[in-house]
Amino acid sequence: MTEDKHTARWRAVGKSVRGATHGRNGMPNQDAIHWLPVSGTGSPLIMAVADGHGSRRSFRSQVGARLAVETAVQVVEDFLRVQTQTESLSATKRAAEEWLPVALVRNWLGAVAAHLGEQPLSADELQLLGADEAKPSVDALRPGAHLAYGTTILAAAATRDFILYLQLGDGEILTVSSDGEVTSPLPKDQRLFANETTSLCSPDAWRDFRVCFQVISNAPPSLILLTTDGYPNSFRDESGFLKVGSDILDMVRSDGLHMVDDQLEAWLTESTYAGSGDDVTLGLIYLEDVTESETAPSDESAKKRRASGARIDEREAPPQPVEYEV
Repeated sequence: MTEDKHTARWRAVGKSVRGATHGRNGMPNQDAIHWLPVSGTGSPLIMAVADGHGSRRSFRSQVGARLAVETAVQVVEDFLRVQTQTESLSATKRAAEEWLPVALVRNWLGAVAAHLGEQPLSADELQLLGADEAKPSVDALRPGAHLAYGTTILAAAATRDFILYLQLGDGEILTVSSDGEVTSPLPKDQRLFANETTSLCSPDAWRDFRVCFQVISNAPPSLILLTTDGYPNSFRDESGFLKVGSDILDMVRSDGLHMVDDQLEAWLTESTYAGSGDDVTLGLIYLEDVTESETAPSDESAKKRRASGARIDEREAPPQPVEYEV
């Protein structure tokens, strides 16, 4: 793949599937994913994924997750629009680290307040939040009501000159280099273990964000993966999960992003049923050389595949988690 920014473009695909456990219990998918441009092609390209907590007190977390991804991509888009007038990348980096987390939390809280205004909490819901006594729904905007919408948020913005990564809570952001090396651009948050996570509904949530500003000086990553924790938790060890990055890059290069997009939902569904049982969301941002074919694999390529007896859906699926009880 060329390293010339003028001959490459970012493309996005992604899927979110309801977890096996949630399916058995009749619960909704509490993950969410969103990107801009909605076409999935362009620069800058912004993607966000979120994992609603689904706990007793976060009973509207599927809404909170949806509001989180919509808020995140809009706030980042607004930020990038303003930063086009800034020539200093160091100033952009500082603004991203200092301003973006605050703006994202503030706007999410505003979106939650608007939703509460349209759909106030019932007396029963207020009791779930720990109210001493059920009060009329007009009191639904009381401090602490946003706990009902608790969620994590992960976002990435890929531009011509830099890539921006933000994360609050669990989940994973991975990058894959052109030669298949898989790394994480963000440091681990040592406070996250078992079912404990930082959250948009936490006090001073903006302080808990991890932010990475990565200048594109030479070779940018060929692939960026954003996933909620249901996917990595479906693997027995971290190495099995990390291998997904290089495997998917190989698949995209050999058969096209459209093929991966077509198969993604089935892969994720298999992962939740064989692994964690949790909701699973995976978003991919791929740096595509504009000279690459956007059509399906050539007839000659298909003939070679048939001659070898290989099938795309079997041979090229990323590694699946080892089955265990959930």
